[in-house]
Amino acid sequence: MQDLLTALALVLVIEGVLYSAIPAAMRRALETAMELPDSTLRGAGLVAAAIGVVAVWLIRG
Repeated sequence: MQDLLTALALVLVIEGVLYSAIPAAMRRALETAMELPDSTLRGAGLVAAAIGVVAVWLIRG
């Protein structure tokens, strides 16, 4: 459980840094995402999740 909470906290750190460092680019990225169909976002989310699972598996062994 502690690992999950740490991972969620790191997501907030990374997003916070991105929004504070490059707010205009993040706004454009969100606007672009709003225009994409649900199927594209769903596919990208599944690919990202799969990459994350593989990365955790490789890192944690």
